[in-house]
Amino acid sequence: MVDENVFLLHSLLMGIFITFVYDLLRIFRRVAPHGHFLVSLEDLAFWVYCGGEVFLLMYRESNGTLRWFAVLGALAGMFFYKKTVSPLLVRYASLLLTKLLALLKKVLGWLWKPFGLAGRKTGSAVHKAGGRFRRRMGKLRRAVKLRLTFFLKAFKMNFKT
Repeated sequence: MVDENVFLLHSLLMGIFITFVYDLLRIFRRVAPHGHFLVSLEDLAFWVYCGGEVFLLMYRESNGTLRWFAVLGALAGMFFYKKTVSPLLVRYASLLLTKLLALLKKVLGWLWKPFGLAGRKTGSAVHKAGGRFRRRMGKLRRAVKLRLTFFLKAFKMNFKT
């Protein structure tokens, strides 16, 4: 009975830990917004990591057997953390980090100004190369999309009954 109580406590803590790690991802996304692809990649990595952690917990504590009270314990830990700490942590940590980054940007801009490094020059070779790269990637993306659409239509026409 004592082992099961310790296992339940560990599953509660695992639920809290998983939700905390996801909150760190949420804070990062608020401070440094990025596209859907990277968000999906982050989520995939997060869930693979969490699956591994849960598997290790089950392996160590119950010899790999799934115990439903452990699943409910993890859900209870997630729910408890989400309702108490999570909203405040995400809101104020992302606000603080955003303000710190804005201050850092101002200070660096002020320090680099005497050297002529403060502003982005639109006529520079680096800027032009970046534009060419974006245009080429856009053309490549459109070509791949057209090719996939063509194959999908051909597939549908061949397998109509």
